[in-house]
Amino acid sequence: MTGVLSLSGTGQGRLVRGGQISAVELVQAHLDRIEQVNPAINAAVEVLREPALCAAQATDRRRAQGARLGPLDGVPFSIKDSIAVAGTVCSAGTVGLRHAPPCAEDATLVRRLRDSGAVPIVRTNLPDLLFAFESDNLIYGRTNNPYDLERTSGGSSGGEAALIAVCGSPFGLGSDAAGSVRLPAHFCGISSIKPTSGRLPRTGHVPQASGWIETLWQIGPMARYVEDLWTLMPILARSDGQDFTCVDMPYLDPAHFDVTRARVAFFTDNGIAPASADTVTTVRRAAEALARAGALIEERRPNGIEQTYDLEMKLIGPDGGDGLRQFLRAVGSDPVHPLLERWLAKLEPCRTTVSGFAGYWAELDRFRARMFAFLKDYDVILSPACATPALPHGTSTEDRNFRGFSYTMSYNLTGWPAAVVRCGESASGLPIGVQIAARPWREDVALAVARQLEQELGGWKPAGSRSW
Repeated sequence: MTGVLSLSGTGQGRLVRGGQISAVELVQAHLDRIEQVNPAINAAVEVLREPALCAAQATDRRRAQGARLGPLDGVPFSIKDSIAVAGTVCSAGTVGLRHAPPCAEDATLVRRLRDSGAVPIVRTNLPDLLFAFESDNLIYGRTNNPYDLERTSGGSSGGEAALIAVCGSPFGLGSDAAGSVRLPAHFCGISSIKPTSGRLPRTGHVPQASGWIETLWQIGPMARYVEDLWTLMPILARSDGQDFTCVDMPYLDPAHFDVTRARVAFFTDNGIAPASADTVTTVRRAAEALARAGALIEERRPNGIEQTYDLEMKLIGPDGGDGLRQFLRAVGSDPVHPLLERWLAKLEPCRTTVSGFAGYWAELDRFRARMFAFLKDYDVILSPACATPALPHGTSTEDRNFRGFSYTMSYNLTGWPAAVVRCGESASGLPIGVQIAARPWREDVALAVARQLEQELGGWKPAGSRSW
């Protein structure tokens, strides 16, 4: 079963359809794996053992009756603890929601995966109210990085990334307002994509999409292999009639994009936080791999991208964080985690007036216009996903580290799709991902390039020989 667990979810689905393994056996193997690894990494906060086994039994019955199974029938998946799963409590990692009523229904994207035959198996850890770049809260504690337990798996979808990396789940759902599916993927050596803003419905997310920051974030899939992102996006990408921001744009097949003719810009320093030497080397290796495949490569950085950090913080905190504090008080979250307190403190300098906020929005419009103009010459922008590999626990809010997260923030501001895939590792063996951004609605381009890099540079690798 160890070999089966390391396959993609799409590959596991092929085994179920072909009868080489039953859905019950597959789900049970993942349940056993979660029990084995979770004491060390603390990624799983609620294991859905009985409903998962019941769903797997239903898949096996359908197959026995001759029904045609889909690509993900009987395959388990994980869900960040800010995305609703019917019958479970969605805590968002904050103490005021720990004893909230169970969710009456699935989030739209969970329901779509369930309708496709995939099996919800576990809910995963995150920071307090999602606001940190490491996953630690006062309910469940901290999630550890599988490649070095003294380091963070990232945030806010850090439980997802850690569990997927150690084969406790083949794929799952996270959410991303400043890098929260891409940064954990980078820290844990897996793949992920933040889709175009408005691509996927966010119905059933806690907190719900609202206010001025709704333009910055999306739910996004995470997986060990880019193959699963290819499988998942067509299942997820359509409106649900509830999230008014979701647009029914055609979703294009990544298989139809010719990477050998791609025009690629790359950079290794965004003018805010220089990347580590290992990170620079990895991004350059990725650019060289695409050049060998035939792509046209140019080292060039978008003009104005150095404004990313200041602008992202302004857009999150024009009220100095008062809206977040009001939500925390309303749900009874007292106390809050120190990482959240430090995040809120970083928003205070962004406090402004109504006219000041109008100025922030004008800055955002200019930023987006400059970035979009840059794309007239390129299909893809290649860059670090973060300035460094995984950080030691508790250090993410230190200013020298915090600014390093600005590499992902750029594409929350533009709303463009951006994927991450592992392309190398540090001298100490920590994974290093590369970020691939594309123009709006062209997830196919980002994923096609990610798949090429995965094939050339290896993608996900197990976390050494540690005995869990």
